Amino acid sequence: MPFLELFDETLDINATENYELSVQVSNSEVSFCILDTLRNKFVMLRSYEPGEEGTFQMSQIEAIIRMDDFLTRRFKKRNVIAFSPKTTLVPALLYDESKKKEYFIYNHPLSEKELILSNKVGNPDLYIVFSLQQEYVDVINSSFPGTEILHHTFPLICTINHNRKPAVTNNIQVHIERDYLNILVSDQNSIRLCNTFNYRTITDIQYFVMYVLKRLNISRDEIIIFSGKAQRKEDIVRGFSGYFKNIRFALPTGNYTLSYVLNENELYKYYLIFSAVSCG
Repeated sequence: MPFLELFDETLDINATENYELSVQVSNSEVSFCILDTLRNKFVMLRSYEPGEEGTFQMSQIEAIIRMDDFLTRRFKKRNVIAFSPKTTLVPALLYDESKKKEYFIYNHPLSEKELILSNKVGNPDLYIVFSLQQEYVDVINSSFPGTEILHHTFPLICTINHNRKPAVTNNIQVHIERDYLNILVSDQNSIRLCNTFNYRTITDIQYFVMYVLKRLNISRDEIIIFSGKAQRKEDIVRGFSGYFKNIRFALPTGNYTLSYVLNENELYKYYLIFSAVSCG
């Protein structure tokens, strides 16, 4: 099982009640980072991946969490991110909790084994409505009781204000998972687009990005920010640099610092968990 661990020398397993935990759980990884809230410094990154077997079973995810020496500790705060390509955004002014199933099935099919969940985003003022497999929800709830499950677009959306560029530009974020990607476009006033696209090759990703820019009449000269670990950085650069002039990779930004052990060149892969601490 591929395993990554980076930690600062100040990390103290007996001080987790002063730490904020951000963890993302999917069938392709269990990854987490730890923020020391006294120092406002990220002091740890750890990631488990399934390796050659391709995907984790839910029982394996449960075992990883149970056996990890940090994940079972008590923390000052916990952020838990789950992944689903099936999501829809609803403006807060129009949202009614009793109708979230109606909002969801207007855009997506719902199976008997899925649950519908929602997250409230404060700025911009909206709700993310999404579905997860019941088994997925059960594992997260049993492993992190009392913690809200956040959809993976939650940190992308709630950190829009941190990433805003001058008024003449758009903020274009492309987050890539194993078989789908999210494209989020915002300007100074609102979210212009937040869509999910299924893909097989990097050529598909190129097509969807170009399609969105053309549809929104956005110049290819604008900055495009990539995050997610499903594609290698060099493949993205090679695949996109011939079409777009300004390719960037997401870096966490907020009221905190990063330990020197955390390699900024790789943090775009874990952008969601590092950004989650700025959302609440």
